[in-house]
Amino acid sequence: MPLPWKRALAAVAVIGVTAMATGCVESGRTVHPDAVQAVPECPVEPDPSIDTTARIAWQAIPNGDLVVKDLQMLETCMPNAEISWSKFDSGGDVVQAFGAGSVDIGLVGSSPAVRAVSPPLDIDLRIVWLQDVIGAAESLIVRDDSITSIDGLEGKKVAVPFGSTAHYSLLSALREAGIDDTVELINLSPDKMLAAWQRGEIDAAWVWDPTLSELQSTGSVILTSADTAQNGYPTFDMSAATTGFVDQNPEFMAMWTTVQDAAARRLADGEDAAIESVSVQLGLAPDVVRKQTEGLEYLDAREQAAPDYFGGALGEVLEDTSGFLVDAGETDGAAPPETYLQMPYPDAIEEVAAR
Repeated sequence: MPLPWKRALAAVAVIGVTAMATGCVESGRTVHPDAVQAVPECPVEPDPSIDTTARIAWQAIPNGDLVVKDLQMLETCMPNAEISWSKFDSGGDVVQAFGAGSVDIGLVGSSPAVRAVSPPLDIDLRIVWLQDVIGAAESLIVRDDSITSIDGLEGKKVAVPFGSTAHYSLLSALREAGIDDTVELINLSPDKMLAAWQRGEIDAAWVWDPTLSELQSTGSVILTSADTAQNGYPTFDMSAATTGFVDQNPEFMAMWTTVQDAAARRLADGEDAAIESVSVQLGLAPDVVRKQTEGLEYLDAREQAAPDYFGGALGEVLEDTSGFLVDAGETDGAAPPETYLQMPYPDAIEEVAAR
């Protein structure tokens, strides 16, 4: 069993969701790639010398990546770079894209990232940014309102996207309760859960919005990722990139980190324009998005450069997560410890934090 301080950063979520429109904004923008976007922005002086070609994997999660995408911050800050965005529905899908060599940088959590660098995949990745710290944004919801604690799940069927932070949180909670061998886990992506729930095929699910909110109309939340964090199992959303891309494009990574830092600060401040950007990309009303962001914590570059994150502990946590994946049967074994210890890429974060 890992020590709590080593588990403090384990299992970073990067599982995408399919957003469903529940409202609109007055900006005239939509999620369609050819639609009219917001006025492009760059928080610093643009650098036309950067001509990198970057293929970015994004997911419908309310974090700074959506602000960067919506405001075309990368394209504006690096006008001669070739930036392309591709949407993915899960961290597992992003890992497959990394393995196929079809993306350079994208959202993928510690569980999928550690699985990616472990046997048999052995993909060479670096962790380049923590998009957010997850709280109540991911929760365990049950159909039967007579179940008020996780102990009531004995003998039940619980849906969760395997390899995700939700999976990690669920397994952690089940093991803490001593019932992990009595619950049937079903691997379902968020967009498949609603139908399974309506057909009565599952009794509970650990998931995030918008699916979480949809299930709440007929279910009850009994545990959140904030609760499991208090027990030593917090979770995060983060971005990864291939080692080759990072090594060959340090200037791009510095600018990429600069705009991510700006977006994180705006979301942390609850800025209306940042909320609107996320709402446009998710197809949700701003008030719905603001509620979702309240279940997440956004860290800027200075905070991420601290010892608990890229300043030291993150590599040990990723190594620790490999043990969880081996126990869960998600990998064929662990890679050498240095594989995980070297995953964090602190250079660009430290550069931005020092400004």
